[in-house]
Amino acid sequence: MLRGLRRKFVVIVMVLVGGVLVAMLGSTYAATYQAQRRIIDESLERGVHNDTGERPMMGGSRARERGGLGGMLGLVVEVSDEGVVLEVSDDPVSIDAAVLEGVISSVLVEGRDAGADRTAHIEWRSVSLEGGGSRIAIIDTTSSEAFLREQAIKDLQITFVALATLLAITWWLSDWALRPVERAWEQQRRFVADASHELKTPIAVILANTQILERDEGIGDDAMRWVRSTSGEAQHMRELVGDLLQLARADEALMGGGATPALRREEVNLSELVEAVSLEFDAVAFERGCSLRCEVAEGVRMRGDPEWMGRLVRILVDNACKYGADGTEVSVRLDRSGARATLAVHNAGNPIDPSDLPHVFERFYRSDKARSREGTGGFGLGLAIAKGIADAHGAVISVSSTAEGGTTFTVSIRSGV
Repeated sequence: MLRGLRRKFVVIVMVLVGGVLVAMLGSTYAATYQAQRRIIDESLERGVHNDTGERPMMGGSRARERGGLGGMLGLVVEVSDEGVVLEVSDDPVSIDAAVLEGVISSVLVEGRDAGADRTAHIEWRSVSLEGGGSRIAIIDTTSSEAFLREQAIKDLQITFVALATLLAITWWLSDWALRPVERAWEQQRRFVADASHELKTPIAVILANTQILERDEGIGDDAMRWVRSTSGEAQHMRELVGDLLQLARADEALMGGGATPALRREEVNLSELVEAVSLEFDAVAFERGCSLRCEVAEGVRMRGDPEWMGRLVRILVDNACKYGADGTEVSVRLDRSGARATLAVHNAGNPIDPSDLPHVFERFYRSDKARSREGTGGFGLGLAIAKGIADAHGAVISVSSTAEGGTTFTVSIRSGV
């Protein structure tokens, strides 16, 4: 749980702060791009409206006043309607003949008044002259493109360094912020485990005493009724203590705490385990008015605690039999696909209310509104224990429930040893 909180904390901070950083750098780059475009457009506009003899360095004084590129090269060409070059500005720059021919063809043949050649790194604009022909202003965009490219690289470098630094700081902050929560969680887990251990002895004594009293023939019927009631409640209390102890052990395994590992890691033949549990619940399903069908792929193995995995399967099968409608079938299926195995336990009956679905794995939560049946109520810890066992093994447990499709609990497990 705490690992999930830490990941969420880091992701939220990274998305928020990283998004602001990317937006700021993106807006800066967009402003720089717009400034370069304005310089180019103004230079081309001046070029096509000035005579060829009045051409200073294009993008010169006005560009420098704006703080942009001041050394942008360009020239102005006047051509006749037949494509003959009549005059060229005296700028200290030349243009490739093939490139110039392509620009003139675009103006006279295609009728275009503006364009660009990214391969040659030029842009041009043209206007028609009163006496015939056209004036074409051509500008070199090499320096502008290089400037924008360098700006993009710098922005990416800044973004990468900033995000890496932010990730390191956020991870440290998450560890610092969650340290009190982790300490409180550990104290709570220890309290539950210690209390469960301490309660086992007095409960065992109570059960032993009530069993002795139940065998005493001198106790009257009225008194015996109270003795049996006490015995039944003590039995329920023992089950609750056992569930709490299992949850505490699952939390310990998930947190990686404890002097000795709470979770054993050994080879588990999951196929044999699921078949054995299904056979165990065959009579239980029959008593509850259901039938049990088991489909298990052979040779599915995993590393984990066989006792815990058996508990998980029993919880799911027992839950399916308990809430299955009379005369329906409970199916237990184990499949393997690649490196993962999937255990699916399905029953048909009253569906889980959609508002209850997000909470079915919470501790002490019972969706009585949709799935209650007299005599089947528990403490609301079974599915929480199943999730704790799944989490401790790195598995993912989920549930789907509809009136048409029934209820299916699915556990996705990493297979192999």
